[in-house]
Amino acid sequence: MQEKCYLPTVAMRGLTVLPGMVLHFDINRPRSMEAVNKAMVNDQRLFLVSQREAEEEKPEMDGLYRIGTIGRVKQMLKLPNQTIRVLVEGLQRARLEGLQKEEPYLIGDVQPLEDGEEPDAVSQGAMVRVIREQLEAYLMETPQAPKELRRFVMDVEEPGALLNGVAGLLPMTNTARQRYLEEDTLTGRFQMIGQKLSNELEIGKVKKNFQEMVKNRIDENQKEYILREQMKLIREELGEENSSTDADNYMQELEKLRADKSTKEKIAKEIARFRALPYGSQESSLARTYIETLLEMPWNKSAKETMDLKRAAQVLDEDHYGLEKVKDRVLEYLAVRALNGKGESPILCLVGPPGTGKTSIARSVARALKRQYVRICLGGVRDEAEIRGHRKTYVGAMPGRIAAGIRQAGVRNPLMLLDEIDKVSSDYKGDVSSALLEVLDSEQNSKFRDHYLELPLDLSDVLFIATANTTQTIPGPLLDRLEMIEVSSYTENEKYHIADQYLVEKQRKKNGLTVKQFTISPDALKKLIRNYTREAGVRSLERRIGELCRKAAREILEGKKEKVHITCRNLEHYLGKEMITFEDANEADAVGIVRGLAWTSVGGDTLQIEVNVMPGKGDISLTGQMGDVMKESAQTAISYIRSISAGYQIPEDYFERHDIHIHIPEGAVPKDGPSAGITMATAILSAVTGTSVRADVAMTGEITLRGRVLPIGGLKEKLLAAKMAHLKRVIVPEENRRDVEELSREITDGLEILYVKQMDQVWQAAAGGKET
Repeated sequence: MQEKCYLPTVAMRGLTVLPGMVLHFDINRPRSMEAVNKAMVNDQRLFLVSQREAEEEKPEMDGLYRIGTIGRVKQMLKLPNQTIRVLVEGLQRARLEGLQKEEPYLIGDVQPLEDGEEPDAVSQGAMVRVIREQLEAYLMETPQAPKELRRFVMDVEEPGALLNGVAGLLPMTNTARQRYLEEDTLTGRFQMIGQKLSNELEIGKVKKNFQEMVKNRIDENQKEYILREQMKLIREELGEENSSTDADNYMQELEKLRADKSTKEKIAKEIARFRALPYGSQESSLARTYIETLLEMPWNKSAKETMDLKRAAQVLDEDHYGLEKVKDRVLEYLAVRALNGKGESPILCLVGPPGTGKTSIARSVARALKRQYVRICLGGVRDEAEIRGHRKTYVGAMPGRIAAGIRQAGVRNPLMLLDEIDKVSSDYKGDVSSALLEVLDSEQNSKFRDHYLELPLDLSDVLFIATANTTQTIPGPLLDRLEMIEVSSYTENEKYHIADQYLVEKQRKKNGLTVKQFTISPDALKKLIRNYTREAGVRSLERRIGELCRKAAREILEGKKEKVHITCRNLEHYLGKEMITFEDANEADAVGIVRGLAWTSVGGDTLQIEVNVMPGKGDISLTGQMGDVMKESAQTAISYIRSISAGYQIPEDYFERHDIHIHIPEGAVPKDGPSAGITMATAILSAVTGTSVRADVAMTGEITLRGRVLPIGGLKEKLLAAKMAHLKRVIVPEENRRDVEELSREITDGLEILYVKQMDQVWQAAAGGKET
């Protein structure tokens, strides 16, 4: 018996290496990689042993089989992702006596094993002949067997090598191959391989029988189909069967269909093709679905729409409070239709924050015009075929969403809502926004082609209304075809009227309550809007009213109350503590603290900017989780202040001897946008000069290096935020004067709005004209 040796050890997952085998495998576990590297440094020998549980990441002695194979690394190749590919030749069976070391790699105490007593030469020859005969029979039954098995039949004479080669190539489980490796005698291994080959031969015969049975059954089905067709023909000849077929029914429907001549000819051609197809075939089923889709399309069928402007205006006012721009545009469209009989259908796009009623406006417009309403949600759509349809050749082909919407409406002139048009995207399947260009272009959509229909579909009479939260993500060519109507945030007064006139009654009915059972006072409704919701629209407000209705319904059913009246006193009892508080204006003027105005997706907000100046080396610190745009505004503001420092008696070396720290509280909230430039410049100048800034002033606007004030957006929301914070004076850019003039008196009442062009005007208005 050979002496023990200590070899680097690799634990194999789901793989057993036999003596004489040459195979390659990938290694990515650090311990195994270190073991291979160690073997390459020494004599290239290592011990390969299978682990009992393949999922175990770091097996120890108990997790490994005792019998493995000593192998030699013939080639090692480094792959990406920390992986190496190793080519190994199995040399000799060996027993793992123990592990001398586990980190950084396994070192096994390995005892090489010799085979037990071998049979005589005659018995070995018989073994080789039996295995070869079994292999030849197996290869005849299994054409897909590995080609290497044929080489073993012809070339290998030594019984041990023949058995090992066959064991490595036969489809065996890892457990079975491990049992073969642990067998000591040549006779035992011969019996195992012989039994395996016999089993594989039986499996091959059973599989062949099954295949023949399936083939015979298919032949029987074809024979039955032919006989049925012959029987059907005989019955038709005898007049025993009604000659009305599906094709005849389709032709009758085609005669009633309101469509142009070319469309009818195309459908008739498809029906004739369908008539010639074998009944029950897959192609027949596809043709049937296609013809039924064409017959259900409203090619020339239109719904009569109203021309009564007074009724339309009444319906719009019943469903929505305010939104005058949207209502005026719809009534203008109706007026044009009434005068010339057919006006060009506009493609309106309602843009505004979530919850402002964009989708419900479209439904109200459909009701006002007496048009069918179809809603198509485009959020997250990435496949161009969702718009243009699939080719008929594809499995599961269907019309696109536009054609399917027309089919659903049953008329060619519905109102079609394209919801969330700003959230379409593109991938390797095509660009959805490009597909929408043909749909929404009034010059092209009269001949829109759906890939499935393969016929021009007239969309010129469809009234398209799109909705979006922002125009920034809508591609330019698509944006050019849309008529934008802004649906801005609601004021508190607007929210109150919407809740009072619509939402309370809607939730009351939804929760099974009557006016006698549930009421809410005006003051409680205003408090609910101000202190329990914070949004641009009214969606959260409606949820809160629904929550009150549910709690009232429970109290009534439990017999605690017969009627629930919500007031300011008991509102906290039903909804808990106030969730929203507004930071009021500072009580006293302060140095280095200025209130800015910001736009958010849920409305406007005030933004307090604080600046401290400390002795230092001229460093600038920006904190409060500012975005890149705000950081650039801060740098611009500092550069501007430094350029005008002489006019404020600031020493030349002041900025070299002092550090400036700009901070925006609520550091966990990300803040970015081009409207805080003058606010930061004012705060910096106040801190540097020691001049206090008025506590009741707020401002918004961007600054240039030369002190010019640039216009900003979201002014309505910002002014509402200033009003809620009880700020008296608001400084806005001169170029935003026209935006303020378009706002209602309800928003601007109580605010002193100052328009500025230069930074020095901002400073005079904010510092109250105080001299430094």
